[in-house]
Amino acid sequence: MDSALLRDTIRNISPANGTLAPGTQHRLDNLTKPIGSLGALEGVACRLVTATGCHEPRFREKRVIVFAADHGVAAEGVSAYPSEVTAQMVLNFLAGGAAINVLARHAGAAVIVVDVGVAADMGSPDGLISRKVAPGTRNMRVGPAMDVSEALAALEAGIDIAQREIAAGADMIAMGEMGIGNTTAATAVTAAVTGKPVAELTGSGTGIDEERRALKVQVIEDALALHAPSVVDPVSLLASVGGFEIGAIAGATLAAAAHRVPVVVDGFISTAGALIAALLCPDAKNAMFASHSSAEPGHAAALEWLGLEPLLRLGLRLGEGTGAALAMPILQAAGLVLGEMASFADAGVSTAEEGQG
Repeated sequence: MDSALLRDTIRNISPANGTLAPGTQHRLDNLTKPIGSLGALEGVACRLVTATGCHEPRFREKRVIVFAADHGVAAEGVSAYPSEVTAQMVLNFLAGGAAINVLARHAGAAVIVVDVGVAADMGSPDGLISRKVAPGTRNMRVGPAMDVSEALAALEAGIDIAQREIAAGADMIAMGEMGIGNTTAATAVTAAVTGKPVAELTGSGTGIDEERRALKVQVIEDALALHAPSVVDPVSLLASVGGFEIGAIAGATLAAAAHRVPVVVDGFISTAGALIAALLCPDAKNAMFASHSSAEPGHAAALEWLGLEPLLRLGLRLGEGTGAALAMPILQAAGLVLGEMASFADAGVSTAEEGQG
């Protein structure tokens, strides 16, 4: 691992403090409600305290970071859309017209758009952050998607952007992405990490038919056979079959974990980035919150490997950070319950035991 920034970031990620959750649950049990009546929200609250180290976490500066990059494997015909759509959607994000813009506004989150590998020359439009590693990855079916130095550059770009946003006050970060062909890369990463069959993990992506899905399976199987990526070397795994945006998401996740900022993991591609982050530092999983369960079949396998339970099940398969934006208010609500809800003693309300007789 030839990156001082990556090494230092990982070194600053602390193991979970196991003493915080029981105290938080005790606090929840003494609020003015029947024990356990807020269901899964109570588990979220406990995890937020563990992740942040704050007993009453409040989130005032939320960010959705959308990393955009193209994929050389798109030349194999694995997507229903041409690669030009990546650059076109980046401009749509900047104009505020995409689904993520709408849902982020609803969540009260700013959208940060980062070019880490769009094939087109994007110029310098207002709002676009350029951290372009290269104009798209190479075709993983015929060679590595990137070399190791490019994989490290993608990881460092994500670290840099997350650190920048955290320094500016971000206290909750969601990971979004855009890149034609990226479900192919995400499936390859997920298969390499989980060991599950490619056919079992491969979905329709942007809406391909069964014939093209079968081609996609073959392309991924060919790439995995060619490179034989191993979980013991996550940077090389990323380089062989990943994407620049997947690497940047992994880096940003590590940076957020190092600063004890919760990471709201979006769909399949963002979760592939979370897999790389967890391979590099298992303790980074403590900062991760799964927003939703995608319609992509590989997403469930990735979440299972991470040990994360999704908050929402809406059949989403858009990406961009849309599921994460929808989940952000739920995490915010869990923190507010701890900070604003009265206890039985504070409110002068009798407990269940006191009402018996």
